[in-house]
Amino acid sequence: MTTPGVIYKNLYIVGGRTSEGLPASRGDIRAYDVRTGRLRWTFHTIPRPGEYGYGTWPKNAWKYTGGANNWAGMAVDVKRGLVFVPTGSASADFYGANRLGDNLFANTLLALDANTGKRVWHFQAVKHDIWDRDFPSQPTLVTVNRDGKRVDAVAQTTKHGFVFLFDRESGKPLFPIEYRRVPASTVEGEVTSRTQPFPSKPAPFARQRLTEDMLTRRTPLVHQWALDQFKTLQSDGQFVPFTVGKPTVIFPGFDGGAEWGGSALDPNTGVLYVNSNDIVWTSSMQRAQPESTAATPRARSPYALKYNFTGYNKWYDPDGFPAVAPPWGTLNAINLNTGEYAWKIPLGEYPELAAQGLKDTGTENYGGPIVTAGGLLFIGATNYDKKFRAFDKDTGKLLWETVMVNSGNATPITYEVNGKQYVVIAAFGGYGGSRPGAVTGGAFVAFALP
Repeated sequence: MTTPGVIYKNLYIVGGRTSEGLPASRGDIRAYDVRTGRLRWTFHTIPRPGEYGYGTWPKNAWKYTGGANNWAGMAVDVKRGLVFVPTGSASADFYGANRLGDNLFANTLLALDANTGKRVWHFQAVKHDIWDRDFPSQPTLVTVNRDGKRVDAVAQTTKHGFVFLFDRESGKPLFPIEYRRVPASTVEGEVTSRTQPFPSKPAPFARQRLTEDMLTRRTPLVHQWALDQFKTLQSDGQFVPFTVGKPTVIFPGFDGGAEWGGSALDPNTGVLYVNSNDIVWTSSMQRAQPESTAATPRARSPYALKYNFTGYNKWYDPDGFPAVAPPWGTLNAINLNTGEYAWKIPLGEYPELAAQGLKDTGTENYGGPIVTAGGLLFIGATNYDKKFRAFDKDTGKLLWETVMVNSGNATPITYEVNGKQYVVIAAFGGYGGSRPGAVTGGAFVAFALP
């Protein structure tokens, strides 16, 4: 498990981590009685015969595929007895010839009856995922204003920079979702979905399509390098399938957009705060090597794929900085009552570039924000500057910052002791590709508010 389970009454509800290649375990959701340890219910995220969604997979796919697991955490509506479960992609991540179809319930926000595990409603954000677009974080329970009424909703952020917002009970989208035609795959055996969902609001919090005018201009030489490289890439926005021999741009990259730090909510205003990565990754497909003769044909056949993935490649310039123009990471405040942005700012910087006058570029960031009743938003997350920051939640103005021993790739917490408020964050560093020579190590850093 990469996240703890959740508690509902006497039930402990858990997901788990599975392999992203084959063979892989199935991503079943399970509930255990906390007093006896007895398994109370199981939800099959890869449906079995007779279960809803079985027809979105090949016959008996549940016997040989895996994944569609909850690794990013869940949220519980205790009053309604609902548990909201976001799932990851099916295995293998990048080539789905052996799992043709939409593949419910991979890449899906599930609303389950917490007492029984029965499906109440679902929304699939990526049909037949071949881009590793897992739901990367736990959902956030919110209450928003709609037509003069207060509506309890659930918000889910995504790696590709979207926020989806649903009525908790019905699953009705609170902003319209448009299903748009997307490109077909040219790789032998692969059949991608003809359409994918795009929310009408809020606008994406990460850039969606890399174009020539977005390339780095940090120096003229680096810009020319990026221009030459860009001409060798396939770049046409979201849901472009990988090809053989020519790298495809994934923007935002495989690590988001949003990531596992999750989002924060101000319940008084309905504003959702989410930090985002905003750099380019690339990859392609290649013909698989011949099967090993050491395995028996029976063992080889369920997992033998004709094509495989060439790897996760961050598109950096020769000096080790992102080859796209800044911002490389952002912090976003989104009013979920209206779907409009309250503010958006770069988050993080590279100390060596800041010393040269190139400040506020934003950087990759892992770990989420918290917002306090006193009007502050705290966040670490940024990979390279080791800073912990406090912002005005209403304006995004930086109020305070400090440099820690390591980067705070974690979500902070706040607590009170003897009437005094504290904020603490795990500053362990090293997550998501810190620069060469970066020091990592365990440190919890606590701060007291005045």
